[in-house]
Amino acid sequence: MTHANYILKERVMSPTFRKSIVLPWLIVGLGALYYCYEYFLRISPSVMTPELMRAYNLTGAQVGNLSAFYYHAYVPMQILVGLLMDRYGPRRLLTAACVLCAMGTYMFAGNHGLAIAESGRFLVGLGSAFAFVGALKLATIWLPPNRFALVSGLILCLGMSGAMAGDIVLRTMVDSIGWRTTLYVSAVAGVFLSMILWGIVRDTSPDHPDHHIHVIDFKSVLIGLVLALKNPQIWMNAIVGFLLYISLSAFAELWGIPYLQQAHALPKTQAAYANSMIFLGWAIGGPAWGWFSDFIGQRCSPIKVASFGAVVMVSILLYVPNLPTFSIYFLLFAFGFLSSVQILVFAICHEASKMKIAGTAIALTNMIVMIGGNIFQPLIGKLLDMGWNNAMVDHARVYPVHAYQVALSIMPVSIFIAFILMFFIRETYSSIKHPI
Repeated sequence: MTHANYILKERVMSPTFRKSIVLPWLIVGLGALYYCYEYFLRISPSVMTPELMRAYNLTGAQVGNLSAFYYHAYVPMQILVGLLMDRYGPRRLLTAACVLCAMGTYMFAGNHGLAIAESGRFLVGLGSAFAFVGALKLATIWLPPNRFALVSGLILCLGMSGAMAGDIVLRTMVDSIGWRTTLYVSAVAGVFLSMILWGIVRDTSPDHPDHHIHVIDFKSVLIGLVLALKNPQIWMNAIVGFLLYISLSAFAELWGIPYLQQAHALPKTQAAYANSMIFLGWAIGGPAWGWFSDFIGQRCSPIKVASFGAVVMVSILLYVPNLPTFSIYFLLFAFGFLSSVQILVFAICHEASKMKIAGTAIALTNMIVMIGGNIFQPLIGKLLDMGWNNAMVDHARVYPVHAYQVALSIMPVSIFIAFILMFFIRETYSSIKHPI
């Protein structure tokens, strides 16, 4: 062994070197774990739709409105979240946000009337507003910038794991111990997670002292925000993300399970498993598209191909009758996998933004993306109510298949619009060439 090789081996085996590798991934991983937790809470109404209808005597539109209280807080907070992340860093903000999620979940589970449930849902949305942006901000601080798309996909993967757990674990827990007790347990888990976040997450990396520039004054961040708002590429890119996210905001997070029960005659437990295939598709597709995009050095081309494929998958699912069960599982997985190409809009945003306003630019994009939950969940519920034929089962409304097909037609139309818009967005070629 040469002297140089010996020195290299000693460095690699040293505790300091191993810590320098493990600690960044641990910190970013904890940010992603919080994103996983908030996603678990976000999709919980989709598992409990009949229970919520019975508990509060709700229509489809009212269930959509109750669920959308999450987005009423989440969406308008995004710009402020970006400003706060760039100004103060993620540690304190993620810890406080996790506590808010736990408090909101406790309120949502309580038997104190619809107004308190809506307030609890609002608090969950308020706390959740910090999750994805905070995890991405930690990635910009602690990990190499040339792997941002891949890391974004891995963060998304953990979030989708929380969603899958929400569909499968929540359904089992609700059947076993009831929906209120299930949410109480979830609230306690949030308290423990907040303690872990405070104890381990740090705002600065000793290996990358240049990242200390994230602690800046509000004036500089606001100037960057104004520049971002004036950039049509940022707006179109964010709208594409908004339209692609419809697979989750309009379907998997609320209306997917009842649709699968009614249109494809799946029992509620099997419908929950089938619906989780969308989240599995996103979990695998997020890092896969991130890696593929980094590998070919392009962002726009993968989005064009995948968005067109997503239109085909969801159209078959909605309009082709008598599908075999395995085909339904495959279509839902493929729909999620193809839609997860949406993660690349954050890479485009990152590559079009200066480092010091990365949190603000990402938050602006995420705000526009997440408006979908505010719009689509109540809208689909309203369209379902318009097609309702007065059928009831156990004090909960049951909608005919035709009503679901009409209401959910929003999905293929929206994703096709995203496909068209991608032809007007400038390719960033996996590099920061056009900082705003």
